Amino acid sequence: MVEKLPESGKIWYNGKFIDWKDATVHVLSHGLHYGSGVFEGIRCYATDKGSFIFRLQEHVDRMYRSAELYKMEIPYSKEELTVVIKETVRINGLDACYIRPIAFYGFHHLGVNPTGCPVDCAVAVWRWGTYLGDDALENGIRCIFSSWRRIDPKTLPVTAKATGHYLNSMLAVHEAKDRGVDEAILLDNNGNVAEGPGENIFAVKNATLYTPAVESSILPGITRASVIVLARDLGYEVVEKPIKKEELLAADEVFFTGTAAEVSPIREIDSVIIGAGKRGEVTGAIQSKFFDVVNAREERYMAWLERV
Repeated sequence: MVEKLPESGKIWYNGKFIDWKDATVHVLSHGLHYGSGVFEGIRCYATDKGSFIFRLQEHVDRMYRSAELYKMEIPYSKEELTVVIKETVRINGLDACYIRPIAFYGFHHLGVNPTGCPVDCAVAVWRWGTYLGDDALENGIRCIFSSWRRIDPKTLPVTAKATGHYLNSMLAVHEAKDRGVDEAILLDNNGNVAEGPGENIFAVKNATLYTPAVESSILPGITRASVIVLARDLGYEVVEKPIKKEELLAADEVFFTGTAAEVSPIREIDSVIIGAGKRGEVTGAIQSKFFDVVNAREERYMAWLERV
């Protein structure tokens, strides 16, 4: 069972902090009917040096790029939203949390054309543990290749983190759960590996990392970009290229990356055991480095952390 969201605390909504129960939208809001919204998922970590938000500016920048792709004008500047995000963490008294900023077309009229609808904005925060299960980080998860294909860039701007896009992800998650596994892996329309429903993916072969290129219909993840830097700094070669299903199944190690998933090993795909069937050496090294970074134990990467 997934953990229920809290019902107490404050949510920032259209310029002011309100109680959770009051953070409501009209049933005829454009975003509810057409999925016309953009959002981000961000983590704040509690460290020995205080609370820090991981790559906050990169997340805010991506949210505004996503909005631009849908011709949505967010009625607050990036600087204002950045301040609001940090204040929302502080006002809720959380030292560590998941952060969800969202902008969507609100109530005015119905019809596919959103012109004239206001852009509503909100920021909510809550405690959220390991996304894929308590033992996922150590023991890995079981996956399937979904029968659903990742949305195509000729259909939607896949580099946008938009609300409506995640219907594609939801179908893949339902399929995975129906088949008794933890998560799905989607292919692109060329049959190459794309990503998970909410994660990017890496394969390790002979201590070289491979990850699908942007051309494989992926959302260019901020955690993905961070892991590429960390892996190279650790001395590993990283190759961005199209990856076939067979290559993934034959890999020594496979792992997901993402704000929610962090660095999560995959031990099985379509009943095929990956490597030794547990977290591999390379995945472990990268995972350890990643958690050192987000917990402010690596001075070299402190620029990635923004103090709350």
